[in-house]
Amino acid sequence: MASLSFLLTYLLVLVASSGTLAKAQLDPYFYDKVCPQALPTIKSIIDDTIKQEARMGASLLRLHFHDCFVNGCDGSILLDDTPTIIGEKNAAPNKNSVRGFEVIDRIKSAVNSVCQGNIVSCADIVAVAARDSVVALGGPSYQVQLGRRDARTASQAAANNSIPAPNSNFSRLVSNFASHGLTMQDLVLLSGAHTLGFARCTSFRDRLYNESCTLDASLASSLKSICPLQNGNGDDNLSPLDGTPAKFDTVYYDRLLQRKGLLHSDQQLYRGDGSGSDGFVKFYSKHTGAFWEDFGGAMLRMGALRPLTGSNGEIRMDCRKVN
Repeated sequence: MASLSFLLTYLLVLVASSGTLAKAQLDPYFYDKVCPQALPTIKSIIDDTIKQEARMGASLLRLHFHDCFVNGCDGSILLDDTPTIIGEKNAAPNKNSVRGFEVIDRIKSAVNSVCQGNIVSCADIVAVAARDSVVALGGPSYQVQLGRRDARTASQAAANNSIPAPNSNFSRLVSNFASHGLTMQDLVLLSGAHTLGFARCTSFRDRLYNESCTLDASLASSLKSICPLQNGNGDDNLSPLDGTPAKFDTVYYDRLLQRKGLLHSDQQLYRGDGSGSDGFVKFYSKHTGAFWEDFGGAMLRMGALRPLTGSNGEIRMDCRKVN
C-alpha cells in the first residue's frame, strides 16, 4: 500500500512538473535573436488592419481564445478541413462567426519574408495578434510568452465541447474555466474582452425574448428590430457587445451593473445578489487600471494552456495546413 501511495504521488508530481516545464519553455524574448523583426512586423500589420476595420481587433482577440480553449494554444483553429482532419472552423461556436483567418495568413507570409524562413509559429502569431489588437484599440500591453509550436491536427468535437456557449449559466461557465485551470476571476477578466466587438443575433435572441427580468427593458426594445423573434430572420445581424465596441475600456462591466449585458453568459457574471462574481464586476467597473493590469495576467495564463514546445508539433509554413 505504501509503495502504491508513493507511486501515485510520484506520478502526480511528474504530471505537474511536465506542465510547468512546458510553460517554462515559453519566453517573451524567444524571437529576439532568430528574427528581431518578427514582432514589429506583426504589430505593423495589425495596426494597419484595425485602421481599416476596427471590428477585426475583437475578432483576432476572440480567435486566440477559441484556439486556446481547444486542446491548448496550438494554432489548431487555423487548419482547414482535409479528408483526414475534421477541423474546428465549422464547429458550432466558430462557423459563420470566428473571423480573421486572412489576417493571420497575411502576417504569416510577411513574417516568413522578414525572417527569411519558416521561423515563427502560427500559434505565436495568433497570441501576438490578440495582444496587438488590444493595444491598437486603446487597451493595455502585456508581454506575450513565445515559443509555441503548431498542432498537426484539430478536432471539431473538442471545439464543440470546450468553448463556452453564449447561453451558458454561471455554474457552467465557472466549471468550464476550471477545467482549463482558470479561476472565477479569470472568467470575469477574460469575459471583459467583450468590451470590444459585436455579437450575432443568434447569440442573444433567446435572452432578448425570454429574460425580461434580467434585461433592461429599453435595451430589449431597441434590439428587437435588429433581432426578430423568428429564427432565420436576421440571424447574422449584429449588435455591439457594449456601448463602445471599438474601445478597450470598462463600459462592459458598467453595462452588466445596469442589466445591459448582451449575452446571457455576460449577464450571468453579475446577478445583483452579491454572490458569485458580482464583487469582481463591481470592482473592475470602477478601477480601469486594475482591470488593465489583471487582464494582461489572465491573457498570459490562458496563453500558457497546454502549449506545444520543443520537438512537439511543428512550425507550419502555411497556417491553414500541416507541412
